[in-house]
Amino acid sequence: MTAIAGELAAVSGAALRSRGQYALFWSRLRRKRLAMISLAFIGLFYGVALFAPVIAPYSYTEQNLDRGLEGPSADYLLGTDRLGRDLMSRAMYSARTTLIVTVAVLVSGGLVIGNTLGLLSGYRGGWVDGAIMRAGEVFSSLPGLPMLILINATFSPRVREFTGWLDDHTFLSGLTTSGFASYLTVFGALSLFFWVGTARLIRVQVLQLREREFVLAAQALGGGTAHIIRRHLLPNVAFLIILQLSGTLGVVAGTEIALTWFGVGIQPPTPSFGGMLFEGSGARTFAAHPHLLLVPGLITSGLLFAFALLGDAVNDVIRGR
Repeated sequence: MTAIAGELAAVSGAALRSRGQYALFWSRLRRKRLAMISLAFIGLFYGVALFAPVIAPYSYTEQNLDRGLEGPSADYLLGTDRLGRDLMSRAMYSARTTLIVTVAVLVSGGLVIGNTLGLLSGYRGGWVDGAIMRAGEVFSSLPGLPMLILINATFSPRVREFTGWLDDHTFLSGLTTSGFASYLTVFGALSLFFWVGTARLIRVQVLQLREREFVLAAQALGGGTAHIIRRHLLPNVAFLIILQLSGTLGVVAGTEIALTWFGVGIQPPTPSFGGMLFEGSGARTFAAHPHLLLVPGLITSGLLFAFALLGDAVNDVIRGR
């Protein structure tokens, strides 16, 4: 009974410390004005992305060839592209694309793969730790962007064929027109590389926690690996998980835009900021129709800048500045 009471007290104390860390972190972060402005901009961006089908004035595929390449007007507040499509609507739907890809990558590569492998590696040790860390070293040693371009260019046709087969032979109709193949290819490739940093960070913390009294008590009481990881280790690294994910959002969003700009990311007609930037790039195009480049350029620059400012603020808060 004494051992059980000691374990429960340790777990309760860890939970209280975790809540205290969240409160202290948030109180410090709120004092940084640039961090709050960045959070507001990021929240607005993802809010628009979430409700794009409702608030967008036009469909992203709606064309008006008679009004192509128009500048900002009452009908088209941010102008139109070469096919007469409303740039504001396409920007909103491009934000939705960024939202889908970033959330999918963070959930698969960050939350599921990275945290699971990090927890297993740190707690089990031995050959499990060695195998996971060697695999991570292999992925981290590869040149990231060239490998992502190669993977997407190689597997995109096969994924599109598979999506078409699902459309024709299953009840999952509409996958091709929804851009599912592009989403699957991009977030699948990104997830292969974005789990490594999360796994290493969690592993280091778990290596320290597994020698603590509450973990040793749980082991003495017969707790299995899954039980100890879920009930004792995961709550104590949840704070690090949130910080790691917040720092990864900007990198994932920027990588998706870069892949699409290179032509191996999100494929037309699904809108993406990378595709919009590609359509508006070029000296002659910019001189004649600057809104084609300025609209996606300013939005993506603002988003990545906001993530950078927020990341700096988070680092300052952690270090007590």
